Amino acid sequence: MKKFFGIIGNPIAHSLSPTLHNYWFKQNNVDAVYEKKKVNELELKDIVSRVRKNEIFGVNVTVPYKSKIIKYLDLLSDDANATQSVNTILKKENKIFGFNTDVDGFELSLLNYIDKIRNKTVLILGAGGVAPSIIYVLKKIKASKIFITNRTKIKSENLKTKFSDIDVVDWGETPAADVVINVTSLGLNPNDKIDIDYDKIGKDKFFYDVIYKPSKTLFLDEAKKRGNIIENGKMMFAYQAQKAFELWNNLKPEINEQVLNLLDD
Repeated sequence: MKKFFGIIGNPIAHSLSPTLHNYWFKQNNVDAVYEKKKVNELELKDIVSRVRKNEIFGVNVTVPYKSKIIKYLDLLSDDANATQSVNTILKKENKIFGFNTDVDGFELSLLNYIDKIRNKTVLILGAGGVAPSIIYVLKKIKASKIFITNRTKIKSENLKTKFSDIDVVDWGETPAADVVINVTSLGLNPNDKIDIDYDKIGKDKFFYDVIYKPSKTLFLDEAKKRGNIIENGKMMFAYQAQKAFELWNNLKPEINEQVLNLLDD
């Protein structure tokens, strides 16, 4: 019987998750299909119910439902509980589990940049979706100070209930920082601009964008022009997907050149 998997969110059109997971299904001879579905919040309960009934064998969750899905689940992994963010769900021992593989993805994507983050000051742009996972990993790596800013300030303030030692700054304010991470959706469209003072940040700093398509957002382009090191979210995306695939299928798919080419523009 062909197993059904998928990703839910809104927006969802830009997601390359189906491309990646369907490639891995084929490469590993798994009789399954993975699709993307735009849903509203009222549909979340039904999605989980379908997992419970074995109509769906695994679901990825993206914005804006990573925290909203939690109330319909039975158990959370340690990472999901700590961040109150779930991006992968599955049924195990008749319970619906929520996992946060964004944590795995982000942490693994930083293996070559640990020295640029440990004991350094980080500015996070955006407070929704993946932001709790980003903060969680940064604290694990031992960043010395974390600033966060969001267009809707209350969302930044809400994150302080989970991470009391982060500092909230107004949108458009640019504190001195060694690392700048964009976790907003600004950059999905080519002309999206982020209101920060790149010149104040200076050069030889580390700029990271969780967006992987396009491969170089205006945010990263502006940083690169000023002599900074840049990284997009392609490896984070690949690693989080690899972990989700492993949880669902009990096998770890390979991330190779062919896989990464699938994620290029």
